Amino acid sequence: MRSGVQGLAFRLRQLRSLAGRGLVSLRVRGWAGTWKRWRQRRAAPSGETRLVPPRSPSASGAALRLPRPRSPRASIIVPVYNQLHMTLACLRALADAGDACAFEVIVVDDGSSDATPELLPSVPGLVFHRNRENLGFIGACNAGAAKARGEFLVFLNNDTTVQPGWLDALLATFSRYPDTGLAGSQLVYPDGRLQEAGGIIFADGSCWNYGRFEDPAHPRFNFVREVDYCSGASIAIRRELFESLGGFDAHYAPAYYEDTDLAMRVRQQGLKVRYQPASVVVHHEGATSGTDTGSGIKAYQVANQAKFQERWRDVLEREHRPPSDGAELASERGRRRRVLVLDACTPTPDRDSGSLRMTALLTLLRDQGCSVVFFPENRAHDGRYTQALQQLGVEAWWHPWLADVPRWLAQHGERFDLVIGSRHYVLGPVLPLLRAQAPRARVVFDTVDLHFLREQREAELAGDAAGLRTAARTRKAELALVAQADLTWVVSEAERVLLASQAPGARVDVVSNIHDIAEPGPGFAQREGLLFVGGFRHPPNVDAARWLADEIMPRIHARHPGLELHLVGGDAAPDVQALGERPGIHFHGYVPDLSPLLHGVRVSVAPLRYGAGVKGKVNQALAHGIPVVATTCAVEGMHLVDGQDVLVADDADGFAEAVLRLHDDAALWTRLSEGGLENTRRHFSPEVVGAPLRRLLDELPAP
Repeated sequence: MRSGVQGLAFRLRQLRSLAGRGLVSLRVRGWAGTWKRWRQRRAAPSGETRLVPPRSPSASGAALRLPRPRSPRASIIVPVYNQLHMTLACLRALADAGDACAFEVIVVDDGSSDATPELLPSVPGLVFHRNRENLGFIGACNAGAAKARGEFLVFLNNDTTVQPGWLDALLATFSRYPDTGLAGSQLVYPDGRLQEAGGIIFADGSCWNYGRFEDPAHPRFNFVREVDYCSGASIAIRRELFESLGGFDAHYAPAYYEDTDLAMRVRQQGLKVRYQPASVVVHHEGATSGTDTGSGIKAYQVANQAKFQERWRDVLEREHRPPSDGAELASERGRRRRVLVLDACTPTPDRDSGSLRMTALLTLLRDQGCSVVFFPENRAHDGRYTQALQQLGVEAWWHPWLADVPRWLAQHGERFDLVIGSRHYVLGPVLPLLRAQAPRARVVFDTVDLHFLREQREAELAGDAAGLRTAARTRKAELALVAQADLTWVVSEAERVLLASQAPGARVDVVSNIHDIAEPGPGFAQREGLLFVGGFRHPPNVDAARWLADEIMPRIHARHPGLELHLVGGDAAPDVQALGERPGIHFHGYVPDLSPLLHGVRVSVAPLRYGAGVKGKVNQALAHGIPVVATTCAVEGMHLVDGQDVLVADDADGFAEAVLRLHDDAALWTRLSEGGLENTRRHFSPEVVGAPLRRLLDELPAP
């Protein structure tokens, strides 16, 4: 009964919040803009599986051809013993997977008595090796590794059907996570059920395939994570590391526990074992060895568990959980704290500054060893953006697995040590539920920027009395959350000082935008033109673009007719797009890769007449060594000094004059470029911005 009442109260709070936001949007964007934004925010969720039907096996190798590059990056080693039809199906899937990575395929025949030794040597591109005697699985794998030329060894069972892109995804794990020593694929059964999302080793040496028989599309099984081991049916390891470890250990001959032992030895070297869900492999488990552990080769599974337990007894007792703790707790290897992050929608870091900051925060949390769970208020799977979070190591949830938020929190709330709720309209409705269902969690109100301050400034600029009333309501809501949360984050010192006066006694930290210094770009002489970047769903950017085009650019073009302005940003209304029809203005819209523009323009402009928080467009330019001309509002709270790090002007004449002076003065340009880079290092680097987050994690009770 109590949970039902809490759920109803949550939905009422959420409806009130949505209604209030809808009224604000109608006033700012009108009916058409509001409807478009609503559709974008309420995009249809996707819960479809990524699995494609496995290819049918074939007994003929006539049409089969495999690559044979001079310098393979990966050597795929396939040990075989009879089962020719399965081997051919496996090889055909490898040939057709479409991976960009250069790879060779090495088949090691371990004494087959069928047509394997007669047929496979004739397959174009295939490296075929036949053992003089049956060496067992371990011996066959080591024999294949001895013939490999690639940087990576990929061990693949012949009773598998790889899915498109499996190899590129598997090897990308090593690039994204340089401390990866071994990576394994997501294994699925031919009927589409999950077979393994990484393996668990319990304290008694027993093992479990995490997620077995569940839906492979479930959020719990679709993010990169550190695991105890990965089954040898599809794993990758650097050849140099494999050789230094002496390969698979013959102590476990002929098979079983060799992959588990290898993972333990990899970690002994200070490296990680990671599960890669984007690398999907269909595994016909038991097709070659059966499933009965009481007889045949599977009997070694029981015998080798005892060997494994004896060898690793101390590590197992110290680092692994007993089977009685269950798979969920045992699956959280290497997690320092459990953190839930809530936001309005999935971050789109190539589209807006807030998303760029959120992605950086999620990265910092993962770098601190936290288990990070994220779900957006709209509960949508946002395609490549959701997948990017999963590759970042974030457990991203969406509908239908997140169909009922109160029920989800009732099920998962107690696991969290920390909850970060971004934006007042996201955290406000759910905060009472969090207090009830996640009682041990500290709650952080991440303002992103103080919305009431932005709304107030917009209304003052427009002389909008209704807007001022809206800003007052937003102020009340935000200050209420500041009082109720355990900690509030703002993005600038200016906003921290403001809250110190309006919410005395509240704990407030500055967690600003996060930027790395970019690689040095071309110098002054190799650059030309102006750049304005901003997502046009954000009203301050729309106002700035119009003011820039209507008032500032005519003044610039009167003295420098050929100077071109590049307007960049997605979600622009037709009237903003039409600005690109004016002479000297090029409207680009959404640009997925800004690098050419960031390396080509000479000056970045930020003519914002109202807003709040720290402006990502300014951060981005400064981090790339591009000097900026901005308004006072645009550089608020950024520790920038006029004439030293940036040029500041608040009227059209002064702004145009500053742009022309900076664009034509090489010495001034160089001084501001260097000042902007130093400002980024001192105030917006991951090390500096991450300090309050690290302090907070240190304060949390031990798990």
